[in-house]
Amino acid sequence: MYGIFSYGISNPRVGFKHGHYILDLEVVSLLGYFDDLKIDPAVFAQPVLNDFIALGKPVHKGIHQRLNELLENEAVVFADVHEQVFIPETRAQMHIPVRIGDYTDFYAGIHHAENVGRMFRPQADPLLPNYKHMPVAYHGRASSIVVSGTPIRRPNGQFLRAGTPVFGPSEALDFELELGLIIGKSNPLGESISIDEAEDYIFGIALFNDWSARDIQRWEYQPLGPFLGKNFASSLSAWVLPFDELEPFRVDGPIQEPVPLPYLQTSDSKHFTLDLEVWLHPADGEKICICRSNSHYLYWSFAQMIAHHTVGGCNLNIGDVLATGTISGNTPGSYGSLLELSWNGERPLHLSETTSRTFLANGDTITLKGWGFLNGARVDLGDVTGTIYS
Repeated sequence: MYGIFSYGISNPRVGFKHGHYILDLEVVSLLGYFDDLKIDPAVFAQPVLNDFIALGKPVHKGIHQRLNELLENEAVVFADVHEQVFIPETRAQMHIPVRIGDYTDFYAGIHHAENVGRMFRPQADPLLPNYKHMPVAYHGRASSIVVSGTPIRRPNGQFLRAGTPVFGPSEALDFELELGLIIGKSNPLGESISIDEAEDYIFGIALFNDWSARDIQRWEYQPLGPFLGKNFASSLSAWVLPFDELEPFRVDGPIQEPVPLPYLQTSDSKHFTLDLEVWLHPADGEKICICRSNSHYLYWSFAQMIAHHTVGGCNLNIGDVLATGTISGNTPGSYGSLLELSWNGERPLHLSETTSRTFLANGDTITLKGWGFLNGARVDLGDVTGTIYS
């Protein structure tokens, strides 16, 4: 996994995660280990991954292969420079990994969409008529996406209390378990990306927590959708897993009925199986796992999201983030938000004999975890953590 780190008085630069250490790629490059790849060491001295991403997938594959070769014999290869190239994670400060120009949040988790529909439209079909025809999404706020570990301030806003609009701190603060796609190359304005080409535009994936003020969101979202209930903060992992690392975890997606329109159709396996967890740690209690889910519950694939996003000619750029929306499973223990886990506050979630939650309290810490494990292959995603304060 790649990320941006600094330590001591050093400037932020590109690092590669290796166990509990960070391999300083600027130093590795300056020492000549990438010379035959003809890569300017300056690309690893940047405070975001965008220039590194712009090198393209063939170069990324060459770098990754070289890193694997070096790390297989790290004790010998780096014997004289180990302390220069390996930085303990405990000494490092992590930074937002990419310069994010635009952020789009999808609604691709069908079980989440059904649960929300059952809560708020109990007499109607839980899914709106368009849901199974296209990946629904909204454009979010890129400037308030923060790196994992950044404290999250409880937002103020307008919401209903006993049917009357009031202003104050949100009383229904929530998390959302999501994956974020990091876009790896641009398409020209006016030119769409076909579903067969879509995955070529993904540099990597990262865990993503789209914090949500449900009471503010509920009052404001009609007729134009999310605004202040969503734009105050989202948390992105400090580490980005290259998309090629997901290859061993491909699986068939759900049967899509009705069959999508031709530009969303594919005969290939475009879904992935990644195990996901959410842990809640109250300020005065023990950490507890409150959700176990999996990315295969997504109805729409990454490729379908990109194909639909650009079908009208929208241009994606390097570093853009496309989030999946909440990834909930089909059982209560797999719901990826407190909105679902507490069923909009009607069924408090019991953390211990004396502690329960409907929504997040000040001092609560939420941590998202993820990994892939299939047929002996394993990859790990970087955690996403945030603590609520007033």
